[in-house]
Amino acid sequence: MKVITLEEEQFERFARTHRYRNYYQSASYAHTMIQFGFKAHYLGIIDEMDNLIGATLLLYKEVFMNNKFAYAPRGILFDYTNSFVVKELATKLKNLLGKQGFMYLKIDPFIPTTIRDEFGNIINMNNEANIILENLKNAGFQHKGNNLYFENEKSRFEALVLLNKNINSLFQSFDKRTRHKIRKAERSGIKIYKDLNYNVETLYNFVKRKHTRPLKYYKELCKNYKGNIDLYYAKLDTEQFVINSKKLYEEEMDKNDKLAKLIQDPSKKGISQRNTLNKKMESDKLINTYKKDLVLATKLLKEYPEGIIVGGALAISYDHAAYLVIEGFNTKYKALNPNYLLKWQMMMDYQQKGYKYFNLNAVSGEFKEENDYEGLNEMKLGYGSVVTEYIGEFDLILNGLTYNLYRSFNKEKENKQQKKAPKKKEEK
Repeated sequence: MKVITLEEEQFERFARTHRYRNYYQSASYAHTMIQFGFKAHYLGIIDEMDNLIGATLLLYKEVFMNNKFAYAPRGILFDYTNSFVVKELATKLKNLLGKQGFMYLKIDPFIPTTIRDEFGNIINMNNEANIILENLKNAGFQHKGNNLYFENEKSRFEALVLLNKNINSLFQSFDKRTRHKIRKAERSGIKIYKDLNYNVETLYNFVKRKHTRPLKYYKELCKNYKGNIDLYYAKLDTEQFVINSKKLYEEEMDKNDKLAKLIQDPSKKGISQRNTLNKKMESDKLINTYKKDLVLATKLLKEYPEGIIVGGALAISYDHAAYLVIEGFNTKYKALNPNYLLKWQMMMDYQQKGYKYFNLNAVSGEFKEENDYEGLNEMKLGYGSVVTEYIGEFDLILNGLTYNLYRSFNKEKENKQQKKAPKKKEEK
């Protein structure tokens, strides 16, 4: 076995067809991260017959006393099932990178271990996962553990919506709350459209407070994944919002009047009268809600007669699937549920294109206990999603002395990051 340098084109040809292919292991991602202080290199792994049997994009930078760290995002693209070749690979990487001033190599292979339902129950398992895990550990790769939250560079758990159904069946597979929120967004006058000019600044304004990536990152993604990236926006049609709110209010008022008359009907007694009274009370609540909506709609129409953008999302297409990169919305309009309709429109579009699934990105791996990410899971899993659990993150230490010094100097930073993992029973 040898580890060699690959040209970008050689790497791309191999990466596009590998079993664990993903959009992070691509030249497009390399070109993006180069703009943020990383250098990129493509490594190939060849056997004794000079056949290319593995490859990876390596991102690297100097981080400590002229020493570097390397990261293979969702890589290395390699068959890890043979313990002998995994050990040999680790030895080759240590010899090669260790001599070039690298402290450690981080990998997080795109290898699924389980498929779970929305409750966290395992519905499918990768029979090779335990073998691969042990092979990596025995070769010297230090596993970061089966963490449940967002401690790693990439999440261990992601929600996927399978698109192998017709539109009606797909919609009916969503839970009741999700369907209700999508319908409410439609009734409120939310319209979804694709921004073909990729004006990502508006989306960034929705997400900049909760994400650390700068605006430039999303601009670079749009540039480097051109032709394979979609920017969607949710726009509130304020005129339609007024029309729909007025219609709902008037219809409910009419229904409420009829219920009031039924309550006064002396022939209605017992269970029948109690049922009517309960319906009247529910109608009273709806009238109050629709009235508030009508007041808000009238106000917004005056302020924004041309409508207002209230949410957006960015997704990358790769290998007959779509991956949600980032989404956000104006929290002032949370009650209109623009983000729910936004993702539904994207799913319909991707289903029409014949895509296999829509990856909604990270979720928590804690399904049963209360935690800070319950709302995130509820929203993403409400689309009838399945959850893919990945094998996790590993470090291959290349220079133990400098690695330990580096870790020591960064201990305080790591402790702060660990505190971000929510405590069970903590209020959301």
